[in-house]
Amino acid sequence: MADLKRKRGRKPKNVVDNSADAPGISSKEALDDGVLSATPVETAITNGDPPTHRRGRGRPKKGGKHDEEVDRDIAASPERRGHRFAEHNGDITTVLSGDLRHGADLAAVAAAAKAAPSMDAVVKVFCVHTEPNFSLPWQRKRQYSSSSSGFIIGGRRVLTNAHSVEHHTQVKLKKRGSDTKYLATVLSIGTECDIAMLTVNDDEFWEGVSPLEFGDLPALQDAVTVVGYPIGGDTISVTSGVVSRIEILSYVHVSTELLGLQIDAAINSGNSGGPAFNDKGKCVGIAFQSLKHEDAENIGYVIPTPVIMHFIQDYEKNGAYTGFPIIGIEWQKMENPDLRLSMGMAHNQKGVRIRRVEPTAPESNVLKPSDVILSFDGVDIANDGTVPFRHGERIGFSYLVSQKYTGDDAQVKVLRKSKTLEFKIKLNAHKRLIPAHIKGKPPSYYIVGGFVFSAVSVPYLRSEYGKDYEFDAPVKLLDKLLHAMAQSIDEQLVVVSQVLVADINIGYEELVNTQVIAFNGKPVKNLKSLAKMVEACKEEYMKFDLDYNQIVVLQTTNAKAATSDILAMHCIPSAMSDDLKT
Repeated sequence: MADLKRKRGRKPKNVVDNSADAPGISSKEALDDGVLSATPVETAITNGDPPTHRRGRGRPKKGGKHDEEVDRDIAASPERRGHRFAEHNGDITTVLSGDLRHGADLAAVAAAAKAAPSMDAVVKVFCVHTEPNFSLPWQRKRQYSSSSSGFIIGGRRVLTNAHSVEHHTQVKLKKRGSDTKYLATVLSIGTECDIAMLTVNDDEFWEGVSPLEFGDLPALQDAVTVVGYPIGGDTISVTSGVVSRIEILSYVHVSTELLGLQIDAAINSGNSGGPAFNDKGKCVGIAFQSLKHEDAENIGYVIPTPVIMHFIQDYEKNGAYTGFPIIGIEWQKMENPDLRLSMGMAHNQKGVRIRRVEPTAPESNVLKPSDVILSFDGVDIANDGTVPFRHGERIGFSYLVSQKYTGDDAQVKVLRKSKTLEFKIKLNAHKRLIPAHIKGKPPSYYIVGGFVFSAVSVPYLRSEYGKDYEFDAPVKLLDKLLHAMAQSIDEQLVVVSQVLVADINIGYEELVNTQVIAFNGKPVKNLKSLAKMVEACKEEYMKFDLDYNQIVVLQTTNAKAATSDILAMHCIPSAMSDDLKT
């Protein structure tokens, strides 16, 4: 380091040695107001720092900063409007990643210039949301407004993000340079891929606008330009960068894994749903989330065209969104030589071992635990679970599955007891014991004797324990979330969510979020079956078997008689949600 010359009247500044030990665990940056929470991800401990103490009854948080194990937050969620902004759509605000004086990529600048003619198809999305209240499921939360981005495609349709219009009560669109907001209709919401399709009935909205054209999946280092209406202003904004990674990403909106692009262009709150252009002015993706971490800057994620086209074609083919299918298995890598030999694999055979098969999956009839999947639709699977993607690239074999549609057939080659077998399996949507999303439906509930019974979902856990629910929720619920498999299509995890205190339930007041195992000796399959059994109960006592070997016993006649008074006291309109009445 060069010597520091002392200037007259000033003391030399202290030189900070950045080579010292890195700091320990730091808290994750808070999301912008109104932003959907992301699922926390564990990271490895570095620099010998001691582990943190266990928080609540969940798993302990771990510190450190692994490159691939940091939290992906939806920082590009719709901008929540806390106060009124001036709404002008005139000038273009251009933000380049980097400084031209310091060698910024000129190709990114060229990409921004070529995307300019297509900017008229980019619209601003205004949405009023009314979210369900999982703590009080008979009512909804206070409504709030947000703004995000979208763009016009063929067929008088507009694409944006699913989380931009989630739980919508009203959606409006405004074109660039216009002062008019047009009422929009939501045609379809793809929860797994975080894409929503809208339309506008007013013919005036479609005048003078050409729909965007889709381009091919870009390659690494290809220039991209993200256009939208992010926080910090009301005019259209342009951020430019390059494609830095192509891989299977975790879509944090519903914790699914699909193909995604990582780019180094800034994606901020309000950019959600905005298009990403290539250097030819064609749309190659939709901005939807970004990485928030102290060691990461300008890392954004884009939904690529293969996923977008799958969503559009699924809607056109079925008239509704049916989702992305999966193979209902858990698998293990086969990188250990001894493991491969023990499974009877030949020297030239590669594949992955099936650990478990979901009972609800159609392939449960043919695939078995300890089968080794050698290929999927004729594409060989490596021992690490990857398949060839493009020149010099490999990708997780779930990419092949995601290219299929719900109900499609696939050819699978497996090794079972040293014999090679081929099966034709039917692909279906994922049935989770604890669903990742309730798909816009109101939460279910049932009340008797002051006991509020609910079905557990990821939004329910997030509502009860916050965005760090994977650390703060009870261990038994987390174990069911991460490892349990539904034994039937209609199986649910039913819990006593809370107890509305009354004379009839003295001594049970502290029960909260505890699973209901059985009622009067009969297993509880789902919330609807529990409600039917309780309503039809003619026995003297109602006995609920709960987790942790707890029981709740109520006198049947008194409990049912007290229910109406408890409902009136808490202004609850009904003892059960509408979906349980049918």
